[in-house]
Parts: sequence; structure tokens; C-alpha cells
Amino acid sequence: MWHSGGPVDVTVLEVAPRDGLQNEAEIVITDDKVRLIERSVAAGIRRIEAVSFVHPGRVPQMADAEAVMADVPRVSGVSYAGLVFNDRGLDRALAAGLDEINVVVVATDTLSDRNQGCTTEVGIERWHALARRAAESGIRRTVTIAAAFGCPFEGEVAPATVLELVHRVAEAGPEEIALADTIGVGTPDRVRTLVTGARAAAPHADLRCHFHNTRNTGYANAVAALDAGASVLDASTGGVGGCPFAPNATGNIATEDLLYLLHRMGIRTGIEPIEVAETGQWLGSVLGRPVPALLGRAGPFPSPT
Repeated sequence: MWHSGGPVDVTVLEVAPRDGLQNEAEIVITDDKVRLIERSVAAGIRRIEAVSFVHPGRVPQMADAEAVMADVPRVSGVSYAGLVFNDRGLDRALAAGLDEINVVVVATDTLSDRNQGCTTEVGIERWHALARRAAESGIRRTVTIAAAFGCPFEGEVAPATVLELVHRVAEAGPEEIALADTIGVGTPDRVRTLVTGARAAAPHADLRCHFHNTRNTGYANAVAALDAGASVLDASTGGVGGCPFAPNATGNIATEDLLYLLHRMGIRTGIEPIEVAETGQWLGSVLGRPVPALLGRAGPFPSPT
């Protein structure tokens, strides 16, 4: 079942330009980043995490954020998001014309320190301060709880810990809260527990989920998240991506493979899977290696006529 526009049941947020590319050792040129975004928009994707406003010394791949945003297509209904860690990042995001910011609060102190140079508690305080400024500027505010399903340094993260964080970040009034399986250790039962609990703890915020397929559970987790009430799923064209501060955090779920799964289930996204799969193949040529996504290799079913 292949959909072209029209009503949407689930929003897919494309993260390849930021989360997908940030772990690449070889710098992807600005023109190719813009081309990736252009192709995504042409395929029907309407929310795109395009850039990250972090210090270029920390993530060199994202050093050209302003240049990317200067050339992206400004199409009605398309929302561009950027990752922001501090006031300087928010200043840059506002100047670049971002539609929404995403602030990450890490569920464990060890990964928070590796990722942001602060404790989880300080991360919450930063989020509240950034949310206030963003609200005054009229920009959409989203917050992601990273390592919600497990930490590469501290191991298991208790659901009660995550849900307490959901409650605390919700106090700043975000439009959306995301639960991120940063290292791909989640399973459907834990997904259902956290999504159900997060909906109860933050009933006024949209709920988004971010899964990695590191241990081949990402797509099962995506279906479990939708069944439990999530309305937005992150995915990366080609299945590229990872976290440079978390060991072995490879394998975002692939946008094209997720679309195949959703559309075969009768769930509408407004995105063309074949076009995304073609973009995934193109992205592999840019990166110089085949991408993990499978739809571009196997092709759709049933075959379009």
C-alpha cells in the first residue's frame, strides 16, 4: 500500500542530515547535505532535523549549520529542527531561521557528562532556561530524553527514573517530548511501559520516539511505540547514524524500511518510500559504502505499476 500525500496517521521525522551524518569521520560537503534535505522534502517528508548548533570542535561534521540552513528549500508545511545545547546554540538557531529546537537531556550522569559536559540535573536546568527563551521567541520546543532505555556506561536505566525525567522536563511546557534509545537496547515491552507512562506524565505534549536498530529491535520497538500512543517516529534515510559519544551506538532505523512497514500496515505517512529508498542509495554513493537500509536493495512489494 503506497501513499502519496493526503491525510497522515503518523509523522516521520527525518534525522539523517543531523543524527545520520554526525558520526561520519569524513566530512560531507554542504551541497550534499542540502541535496539530502531537498530530496527528503521532494519525497514528502515534512519534519527534518537538519542541523546541530554545537561547538564545531565537538562535532566537526555539523560545523556548517548556518550554511546548510541558508540553502534549504523553504516549502510551506516543512519544519526544520536543530539540536541546541546552550544559549549560544539557541542564538544561532534563531538567526538561522529554525522552526523548532530540540534539546537533549541525558538520563544518566555518565553519558550526560560525555555528551554535554554536565550532569543530568544541570541538563534539566539548561532545558528549562532554553525552553523559556524559545517560548519568548515563538519557536517550537522539543526535548529528548537520551539513553531512556539503557546507558553504555551505567547499564540499565529504571523506567521510574525516565518517567520522573519526563515529568520534570514537561514542567517547561514543551510541545513535544521524545524518548530515545540511544544505543539500541530497547525491547517492545519496555517501550510500551515508557510510552504509556510518558503519556500519563505529560498529557499535553506530543510523544515522539527515537530508535536505533543496533540489536535488530528498532522496527519492533517502533510498532510498539505507536500501539502505546506515540504519534511521531524518528528515522534516518539509509539507516545511517549513531552517537559519537556513546560506544557502538550505530544504526538508526531506516526511513525507507520504516515506511514500508507502516504502509503495509495501512498507516499513512504522506511520504513516498520508493523516493526515500532512492535517496538512501544516493546517500550510500556520497558516503562511499552501501547503506544498511534494505528497501533499496529488495525493492517494494507489490511492485508499482
